[in-house]
Formats: sequence, structure tokens, C-alpha cells
Amino acid sequence: MTSEITLSVASSGADAIDADALVLGVYSSSEGASLAPSFLSAQTVEGLEAVLEDLGISGAADQVYRLPGVEDSAAKIVVLTGLGERSEDAATRANALRYGVGSAARQLAGCENIVVAVPTEDVDDVAAVAEGIAFGAFTDSQLKEKSAEKVKAPVSSAVIITDVEADAASSALERALILGEAVHHTRVLVNTPPSHLYPETFAQQAIERVKDLDDVSVRVFEPEELEAEGFGGIMGVGKGSSRGPRFVEVKYAPQDASTSVALVGKGITFDSGGLSIKPGAAMMTMKCDMAGAASVLNAVAAVAELGLPIGATAYLCLAENMPSGTATRPEDVLTMRGGTTVEVLNTDAEGRLVMADGLAYASEQNFDVILDVATLTGAQMIALGTRTSAVMGDDAIRQQIVDAAEAAGEDFWPMPLPAHLRPALDSQVADLKNIGSRFGGMLSAGIFLKEFVGSTDEGQIPWAHLDIASPAFNEESAFGFTPKEGTGQSVPTLVKFLETRAGN
Repeated sequence: MTSEITLSVASSGADAIDADALVLGVYSSSEGASLAPSFLSAQTVEGLEAVLEDLGISGAADQVYRLPGVEDSAAKIVVLTGLGERSEDAATRANALRYGVGSAARQLAGCENIVVAVPTEDVDDVAAVAEGIAFGAFTDSQLKEKSAEKVKAPVSSAVIITDVEADAASSALERALILGEAVHHTRVLVNTPPSHLYPETFAQQAIERVKDLDDVSVRVFEPEELEAEGFGGIMGVGKGSSRGPRFVEVKYAPQDASTSVALVGKGITFDSGGLSIKPGAAMMTMKCDMAGAASVLNAVAAVAELGLPIGATAYLCLAENMPSGTATRPEDVLTMRGGTTVEVLNTDAEGRLVMADGLAYASEQNFDVILDVATLTGAQMIALGTRTSAVMGDDAIRQQIVDAAEAAGEDFWPMPLPAHLRPALDSQVADLKNIGSRFGGMLSAGIFLKEFVGSTDEGQIPWAHLDIASPAFNEESAFGFTPKEGTGQSVPTLVKFLETRAGN
């Protein structure tokens, strides 16, 4: 975990730092690759650049090459990592550093200590490098017993060579470690098999995660309380399982908070589809269907660790969606928190049902902004692919999420909520049905959720819906600082959004 990583900066004497690897950056261009500026001598740089073309090193993202050590450094090997094309834009430069250094840190599992010498013009660049290291230095052996020794340990110590003074960089390093811990904890939760992570144990994990944090409290709603309090969506989804649902409130409430934000997370610990059962192959990644809840839990934990002057509360909507004699049937009608009735026509459209309860409850608590985060629709994957998440909702909040994502190095794309799709959610027997048109399914799901966002005298509470269905779980090869399986997607964006709202 990131708490075991040591990050520091140095401005001189880099050649004398004993390390397993020296990480250098390579820029790409139409004229060929070039070594990014570092402390190496001109002769050493010339020698390295002479072999770039022969080795096929172009400086492209995710190109990481290991070479023998050089005289200018005590490091055992030199690692060249692609930084893409050189850019004068600060955000583009920071994202390239975060991604390139993160890719190197991920691929250097097994190396204990590294020195990173890539160009850093200011504290923001140092922060990006530190975050890349923190995100990339991750392994998860989970339940390996006899084969655990085959899992290489992640990088445990990194020195960043920079002209930025240590005092100025210290807060950036601390933030990177906190953010890295939040991302890592999210990944581990997502990776945990449903035999071990289910609503009750997830609630226990939430309590454990924040037990030592100041100004943080946890409340767990047990099934009996959910029934009594009218959480018909969570109960309806969870009643087919022998392992009952939970609703968890994780509240960070510092005394100096001037604004407050609710984060509602989808926590389906396993999704079989219920009686509208999924094909077998489609179930093989469904341990990840609780990634939204894991993300909002860890975003609030990170904000508390950073001590931000903002109220932030995570609501974890936890249920296991299973088929059984007690499961919700297609055409059953559920009464949600707040009294809205929903006809369930597809029990595999369950995420919006638990989220509806969470949004309705959060709307009663007088928050200034509500965000919801969910692995909600397969339509997200079709529309935006595997690495770009969608954001819908209030225009202003939607744009703030996009801006926060750009600063955090994540991809979010703004999507509309077209009014013409709303009538397709009308039911003949209830206020709503849980599926609409087969076209624009991601948008219809957002429109459904909007129905449960409350209003004040000034209008609907500012709200945005983040659909992270595919980016939350990487089924393909690892890339950048992102491993296979759980990614931690949305945690950096949520933290950046909260920091901005807090005025930091």
C-alpha cells in the first residue's frame, strides 16, 4: 500500500544516490526521440540518444526500456520512459509526467528504490511525478497463498530530482501519498472476490478505513432499519440474497466547513442480474460493480486526511443482486425512499434502484451539491470505450467535474440528459419504470436518477452523475499507472473537485 512508500526530493548529488533504477524521460517528435533534460553529463546524454533509434525507442506513452547503468549515476539500471510530445501547456505537461513516470513505477515492481530525473518546472510538475509514482507502485496479491512469492513487491522508495525546494514540494508529496492510498484502497476493494466482500463486510471495511481520522463518523443502516426507513430500492435489490443489504453513511464534518457535498456510490458487491440473469461470461467481472461505493468512501477518507475545510459525506448503497425464491421479479413495484414507486421490468437494471434511495436520502440532508458515482451501464462502454467515463447533470457541476478530471489526469466526457428520453420511463402502473428506450441507455439511466434528486426553494439541488462502468475495471493490459482489474478511477477527480469547492 502507498503508506509504505517513501517520497522525497533532491536537487544535487543525484549521481551519488544508491538506487536500483534511474528513471529518465524521453520525448517524441516527428524528428525522432530525444532525452528529456536531466542531471546527466552531455557525454552520457549523447551516448544514450545515439541508441534510441536502434532500440526502437520513440518516446511514446507506455514505452519503458531498461538499459545498463551509466557512469553519471550509482543506479544499477537506467530506465527510459516515454513522455510523448513536449508541451508548453502546464496541464498537458503534468499529465504526461504523471502517466509516464507512473508507467515506469508500475513496471519496476521488484525494484526497491528508484531515482526519478524528469523535467519539473514547478510544484505542480513535482506533484504530478509524485502521484504517478504513488499510483504506479501497486501490487495486490489478494488471496494468493502458495504463489504469493511470485508477486513482485512494488517500489518502496523514490527520490525525485528537481530544482523545486524541498519545503515547497513537501505538501505535494504528502498529498500524493494520501491520494495514492485512496486509489490503492479502492483498487483492493474492487479486486476483493464476492466470497469475501459483501454488504456486511464492506460496511466493516468502511468503518476500519476511517476509524483513525478526525471529524469522521460512520453510521450503518442494517436491513431492519432500511425496511423501516423506506429504502425500497436497496431492499428490493438485496432481498434475493442470503446476505442482506446495508446503507453506510461516512461523514466528514470539520468545524470550519463552509460548504458541503454528498457523494453517493453504487455498491453492488456482486451482480448476477437477479432473475433477469446475466450470461455466464458477463458475470465474470461483476465483483467490480461496487466500485462507485469504494471510490466515494476513499474520496471522503482522503479529504479528511488532507484536512480540507469542506463537509463531505459518502453514502454507500450496498446490496448483492442474486436470483432466488425471494428475489424481486420483473413487473414488481418498489416504493423508494421518499415515496416514488418504480416498476421493475429488468432486475439487471438494479444499480439505479439502490442509487435512487441514496440520492433521495442525501437530498433530505441539506447538501450544497450531490454527486453520484456508479458502474451503471453497459451503454457507457459502448459510447465512450474503456478509459473515458461519462458525466451528466447540472451544467455547472458537470463542467466542474470535467475540469477537475483534466487537472487530475483522468478522462471524463460531458453527456446530455435529453428531455425526449424522459417519457420512455413512464409506467402504466407506477410513477416510473426502471428501463427506458433501448437507445441511449446511459442517458436514460441518468434521467432516471435525476428524478430522485431533491429540490429547494431555489430549484433542484446541484447534481452530477458519474458513470464509470468500464474505466473502473481494467479487463485489458495494464497501462500507464493503471494495473489490471480495479483502477481507482474517479477518486483523483472527486478529491480535486472537493479541493476546488473548498477553495484549495
